[in-house]
Amino acid sequence: KNGAITIFNPRPEMGQGTFQSIPSLIAEELEVALDGVIIKQTGGQKIFGRGQFAGGSSSVRSDYFTLRKAGASAKEMLVTAASQQWKVPVEECYAENAKVYHKPSGKSIGYGDLAEAASKIEVPKDPKLKDPKDFKLLGKNTPRPDIPLKSSGKAMFGIDVVVPGMVYASIEHCPVFGAKLVSYDDTAAKKVKGVLAVETCDRIFGKYKHAGIAVIADNYWAAVQGRKALSIKWNYQGNENFNSKDYDQSLRDLSKKEGVVDHEKGDFDKAYSEAPVKIDAFYETPIVSHSPIEPMNCVASWYDDNKLEIWASTQVPGDLTSSLPKDYGIPEENVKVNVLFSGGGFGRRLYNDVINEAVQLTKKIRKPVKVIWSREDDTQLGPFRPMTYSAFKGALSPDGKVVAFQHKVISPSIRASEHEKYDKTKPDGTMTEGISEQKYDFQNMKNMYVNADSHIPFAAWRAVTSTTLAFAHECFIDELAVKANKDPMEFRLAMIPQDSDTANVLRKLKEVSNWDKPLPNGWGRGVAQYEFFAGLAGYVVEVSKKGNGIHIEKAYAVIDLGTMVNPDMVKNQVEGAATMALTAAIKNGITFDKGQTVQTNYNNNPIVRINEMPPVEVYILTNGGPKIKGVGEPGLPPFAPALCNAVFAATGKRIRKL
Repeated sequence: KNGAITIFNPRPEMGQGTFQSIPSLIAEELEVALDGVIIKQTGGQKIFGRGQFAGGSSSVRSDYFTLRKAGASAKEMLVTAASQQWKVPVEECYAENAKVYHKPSGKSIGYGDLAEAASKIEVPKDPKLKDPKDFKLLGKNTPRPDIPLKSSGKAMFGIDVVVPGMVYASIEHCPVFGAKLVSYDDTAAKKVKGVLAVETCDRIFGKYKHAGIAVIADNYWAAVQGRKALSIKWNYQGNENFNSKDYDQSLRDLSKKEGVVDHEKGDFDKAYSEAPVKIDAFYETPIVSHSPIEPMNCVASWYDDNKLEIWASTQVPGDLTSSLPKDYGIPEENVKVNVLFSGGGFGRRLYNDVINEAVQLTKKIRKPVKVIWSREDDTQLGPFRPMTYSAFKGALSPDGKVVAFQHKVISPSIRASEHEKYDKTKPDGTMTEGISEQKYDFQNMKNMYVNADSHIPFAAWRAVTSTTLAFAHECFIDELAVKANKDPMEFRLAMIPQDSDTANVLRKLKEVSNWDKPLPNGWGRGVAQYEFFAGLAGYVVEVSKKGNGIHIEKAYAVIDLGTMVNPDMVKNQVEGAATMALTAAIKNGITFDKGQTVQTNYNNNPIVRINEMPPVEVYILTNGGPKIKGVGEPGLPPFAPALCNAVFAATGKRIRKL
């Protein structure tokens, strides 16, 4: 009645911009400005549907038309209510700036005064959507409402939450993966001032269940000091001998196995054996951590009447409200989830292991518990993006055309970490993501997957397995181009349907990078593209020789979208993806020795610093078509191969291991 408009955002905000983009879809059709709207984050409630999560670059592409229709339906109902109140034809009325106007008379009435009457009108099943040329928000560089909150320190992240009566927990987990708890002595821990209790809990991640000992205190410092004072006996079960050197070699040995066929076309074996020119190559990528700037945390409060309240930076509130009632035997309506801003997610906050630890502890002590993982916990305990090895076979005709192509992926499986009943005899699309879907017209192709057993927890990382496979795939395409003595850009374009989105991306890259313009001596250019479930993007990277190393001069990025909500946000996301891709390409990644993670914090698991980051020019392709593509992830996979192809162009050195 007071005219206030609230739009609920079902897609958690972790820096990718859904706090603006999702409400904008409704506001555009509703004819309201975002600065006049209250935005609230949903918490998995049934009324808002089950699509309450952020992941897979799915937010805008899943909600684009649905939420526009929601806004258009509400607008139509409000306009109809006004026409009925004024007793005038509905065609004489229109909506603008949260009011309905009558064209002939010029009179107007606010949405607040119409809301009650409008709510009684049947919801239109097929409301008319605006012509994109009339958009006021969508496609425009619109200020993000979360930026003033974040830059002023007013934004609430999960780690900021404080509730009355809250206590803190720091949890000791065995650093050796796959170990079992034998016993612990908490005598010294309980002598630390501020320590209130010591309790066990389980870290449950997919098929893995590992014991933890939680020190609970009235402040976080005391909880950490108490944790350090614990005396624990573990049974390592032989896993203390696990190390990266031996495991990596086992993957190389596995590459000799046939594997499970991911996709087959033509007769690869025959074409390869008969071809006059053959080329084989082997590519390796490391394990990497998610390392969100805000470490994992959760506040949970269990009430005596079997009610549970959660405060968390999470990507999956809808999953929490459906899984927690089943796991803890309470009615769904007894679970309340408060979703806060996330200081980065990158896939890590798709998983509820830390939240479950907090729930177990609050249920035991019946006080609100704040669990905080330290940066060391976050770095050492995973889950991680798995290493991926790629074995290639390619063959060329005498005139330099590809007549046979094979990409064999060798890696542990993300799905195997998540599911006890993983079937190794079947293709695993998560681990062969995109390799058979590229637009290259290979007449004889046989792509395969070889599963490597592992006891380490693995999980989706920004752009999932495309981050590793694109590097290998697009670098090997470059190797074929060099072997055929052809320009890498023209070599790709010749194998791709000219009316495809991929061809459009490559042509745009060629144009904006001045591909045909000679570079100074000691410089090199590299190109790569990759299309997968989240979308399509490509890069041209320029490098120069600098002493014994390489200086990255510039990156040109082209991302293909059906349409876009905020061009500035798209550029931010692509730049961020390039930064993350550069870290995964040039930094050391995660290794293991004596059963545990070697790296502990940013000092030995570094991320790219600002002085290492090249300028990135971002170009956005929009055709206005009905297929909306993702933004958050597609800008990541093609960066590393474009960089490494540029290194080869500048130095003649082929990078096959990141």
